[in-house]
Amino acid sequence: MGDIPSALTIAGSDSGGAAGLQADLRTFLTCGVHGLVAVTAVTVQNTLGVHGRSDVPPHIVAGQIEAVATDMGVNAAKTGMLASAAIIEAVAEACDRADIGRDRAVPFVVDPVAASMHGHPLFDEAGLTALRDLLLPRATVLTPNLDEVRLLTGLTVTGREGMHEAAVALHAMGPHYVLVKSGHLRDDPECVDLLYDGSGFVELPGPRIATPHTHGAGDSMASALTAGLARGMTVPDAARFGKWFVSNAVANAYPMGAKVGPVSAFWRLAPEER
Repeated sequence: MGDIPSALTIAGSDSGGAAGLQADLRTFLTCGVHGLVAVTAVTVQNTLGVHGRSDVPPHIVAGQIEAVATDMGVNAAKTGMLASAAIIEAVAEACDRADIGRDRAVPFVVDPVAASMHGHPLFDEAGLTALRDLLLPRATVLTPNLDEVRLLTGLTVTGREGMHEAAVALHAMGPHYVLVKSGHLRDDPECVDLLYDGSGFVELPGPRIATPHTHGAGDSMASALTAGLARGMTVPDAARFGKWFVSNAVANAYPMGAKVGPVSAFWRLAPEER
């Protein structure tokens, strides 16, 4: 694999460049990891929302995973929007062939992009079932936000106490670690995420930044965590690294377009390079 670690994102494209595979590749680069990609869908998207989508055929998604894994090698992998049950099935099979997933050689971060930033479901029930049954048991780390917690478990989390119950319920579905993100707890003065491995909880504190520009925050955190794993970090250390990265990215978010602007990876550059 050479001296530069590589990380694979299996995700949809954001034409606005703020989220999806664009955010993942930008984060990988900023974190010193070579980015590989398997495109699952192409969206028609800007700061106002998603206006259209075309899904990539499942065999092409699987083919992309196998092409890069067999030639370039993968040190860690993550998912983003997977679009359909058929694509999830193809991803699960391709990951097995590439030795990606829990208890395999390559750590696997499942970011269950099951809800839009406005809380709207992105899957039908068949997609959610495939996500629960096929990917959660393969996950080294599962990284849901609170809308995704609700869609996956039926639990509505309104405070930090509920995050513990959600983490336990999600861990029972098979992932090795669960990282419940607290960004949607708007009334909490802090942003304290929760990591759970089935035996103990670790709180990841961070500031709650007063900005409307948070597009791509979840993708950026999951991809920074993935980059940490690709560089050989333990899961707890990689989770802390992801939290540190996204806190700075949100703090340096910038307006672009008519509504919700992107979080920034530019904060890691020297001021004269921004």
